[in-house]
Formats: sequence, structure tokens, C-alpha cells
Amino acid sequence: MSRWTTRLTAVAGAVTLVGGGASVTVASADTTPQPEVGAGAYDGVLDNGATWVAHVPQRWNGTVVLFAHGFGPLRAQDAPNEETRQALLDRGYALVGSSYSGPSLWALETAVDDQFGALAAFEDLLGVEPERTIAFGRSMGGLVSARQAEDPRGEIDGVLTTCGIVAGALNLNNYQLDGVYTLSHLLGVDVPLVRYESAEQAQQAADALIAAVTAAQGTAEGRARIALASAYLDLATWYSGDAPAPQDDHAAQQVQQYQALIDGGGLERYVTGRQQIELAAGGNSASNVGVDYRELLESSPHAEQVWGLYQDAGLDLEADLATLTRDADVEADPEAIADLTRSSMVTGDLEVPELAIHTVADELVPVEHEDWYEELVHRAGEDRQLRQAYVQGTGHCEFQPAEQVAALQALEQRLDTGRWHGVAEPERLNAAADTLQLGTTARFTEFDPPRLVGGLGEPGREHRR
Repeated sequence: MSRWTTRLTAVAGAVTLVGGGASVTVASADTTPQPEVGAGAYDGVLDNGATWVAHVPQRWNGTVVLFAHGFGPLRAQDAPNEETRQALLDRGYALVGSSYSGPSLWALETAVDDQFGALAAFEDLLGVEPERTIAFGRSMGGLVSARQAEDPRGEIDGVLTTCGIVAGALNLNNYQLDGVYTLSHLLGVDVPLVRYESAEQAQQAADALIAAVTAAQGTAEGRARIALASAYLDLATWYSGDAPAPQDDHAAQQVQQYQALIDGGGLERYVTGRQQIELAAGGNSASNVGVDYRELLESSPHAEQVWGLYQDAGLDLEADLATLTRDADVEADPEAIADLTRSSMVTGDLEVPELAIHTVADELVPVEHEDWYEELVHRAGEDRQLRQAYVQGTGHCEFQPAEQVAALQALEQRLDTGRWHGVAEPERLNAAADTLQLGTTARFTEFDPPRLVGGLGEPGREHRR
């Protein structure tokens, strides 16, 4: 039984059966240990107040999927959505996940331990040891599960990260500061960018920025400056529609970026999310003092688009870049950097195999996170453990159930054989997903993510400034 069992024994006794039934009967040829509880939904409370939920299938295959939810309300979840939950249960997986204990929505301080606590409570409920446990994380939960991939406790056999913030909080805060600072400074919006005193103050700042960007979209000058900020935000030029805008259609690309900022809620989340991270870290971890914004733009794959839009608008891009560089004065709090380095970054030193999947155009967690993470894992000498796969689609965590189940089963093949054997290649994943017959066509594709603009710079550095 789990090392957590003794501490959480009382939790198992307090479990509430939501949809239980008779004990599961097992054919004599099936050697999979079966749980002592019936199929159904269960929930409980950990000692620290975090809640957990779980589902047991009609016929358990011996694997527990430990699901880590993303940034948002601290509500226990054991799957990304009902469709994916049912697809997993139909294939025999037991599911469990915790709420995290907060108090900030950026719950990295407690989330890893809360997840292990939920797993231990569920194991006590089952009455048998799982044959295998796979951590499955989504968005911020992808960072939680990536940290579990490095955890030496040995509770996890493999990790599936989806749309994960795998470059960590320090990167996230720095490149988002660059983009929001550019919008604020060049559009004349005088609002605080860091060290928010309350969620209400952050929301007011977000509302002011949204209003300014919405107005700026009506002029050529405003659109050019929005494109510049979008380059610093690693914002894709595809948000809506069936295909990306042509590379030489800079105006159409900029419309897509604007839609991601406003319609997709990106700009609001950048600001209000920062307040929650600051609450968790005890201060501001981001800095732009000493940043050369011309050099930063040159590192972006969208530099040509920005130069073109500035030329079309008759604006002096060099002047704007010089202004941004001269006036950059946001300094970080060392204590906040230290806190997030400990709680909200990864090292790349993987203890178990990990498969990461990401849409190629994600307005909240840009796919560039995967490039930074791959380099970090490479520097740690753990390339053999990691595979990354990309979905030809837009939106944050907009995966089909078949794509997520196929990725999970590909990871299981790696665990069964000890080698990847190409199971994470796009054609193999697409074929596997299509055989699931879940009503959709999988969209895995060959893709090489661009470098992350801004952030910490090269993996392994403590800070970029």
C-alpha cells in the first residue's frame, strides 16, 4: 500500500459513494486485481482540506489515471471533460484527481502533494495496488504532472502532459510582462503591470487594457503595435478558421492575434492570472530592466510581420523599440523568483517516461513552451524519456477525446516495451485514435515549435535579466 496510507486512513473511511453498485465480477482468465468497491463515482477530503473525486469503471484494467486540472477554481476533477472521462472509463481506466488546497488558484505550492494524497486515499478505497499509475496533466496541471515526472517517490509510472505550462512560471511571467508592457506603454494605458494589491485591481487593469486594444484595432498604427506586443507574447497567427493565414498576409495574421487577445480571453488571463501567481509567490518574479526590445523582436518568428505592418502604417518601429528599451523599469522581487523556482519550475531530470501533446496554435500556453522544455530535458540527458506530439488545431487544450486517449495508450506501449518504437509519431497516433471510434478524425501532425521569445532565455539559467 502507498507510503501515504497511514496518514490518510481516516479519509478512506469518510468516502462518500455517489454511484456505486455491486462488487465487480471477474472472469477466471482475467488476472487483473479488482477493487473492493463497486463501479461508480467517489469523493473525499484530505487532511489539508483539499477534496478529491474518483471514478471506478465496470471492469478495471489495473491502471489508475491521476488527473491534474488546470488554472481555475480549486474544484476536484478527474478528467478534462465528461466525454474524455467516459472514453477512459469505457476502456477500463480508474480515474482520480484532487482540487489542490490553494489558497491561490496558482496552486503549485501544494498541488503535487495534493495529487499524491488523492492517489493514496483512492488506493485505500480500492483495497488493491494499481498495476500502473499514470499522471495526466492539463495546462497548469501539465506543469504539475511534469513535476511529478521528476519526483523520486516512485508513485508514478509515466506522465502525459497536455497543453502544459512546461516552461514554468518564471518564463510565463517574463514573456507576458514584455507583451503587456508593450501594449500599456505604446497605447498609453497607465495601469499597474505587477504587484497587484487585489484581484479587483488586476481586473480593472485588464479591463483598461482590453478597452485600449479594442480601440487600437481600428487604426493601422494600433494594429501594428498590437502585432508587436503579440510577437513578445509568443502569440500564434492562427486563432479561428480551418487554416492559418498565409505567411505574406500580415494584416490577416494580425486579425487572428487580436482575436486571440480579446475574443480568446488571452489579455484578460495574462493580467488576472499574474495576480494569482504573485499571491502564491509573495511578490513579482518578472523583470524587464535591461531588456533590448529590438533584439527581442529579432528573435521572434513574427518579426517580418511586425516590420511590414509598421511600414504599412507609416510608423517608426525603431523609435518604438527604443522607447520600450529606454523606459523598461519593472524589477523582480528575489524572494518571488526563489519561491517560483522551487515550486513552479522543472529541471528536465525525468524519472519516468513522458509524452507531451500540444495544439500548434494555443493562445494561452503557446506551443513554444514545448521547445524550451525539450531543450531542458536534453540538457539533463533524459531525451530517451520524452516524446512530444502536436495537433493541427487552435485553442488552449482543444483536444478531441480520441487524441487524448490515443496519447495515453501510446505512453502505455512505451511503459510495456521500454522503448517508444515510434508510437508517438503522428501517423501512428492518428491511426490509433481513429480505431477508438469516438466519432472524430485525429489531427496529429509533424511540427517543429519555434523558440520561446522572452522568458528566461536559454534553459538552465536562473533568470534572464
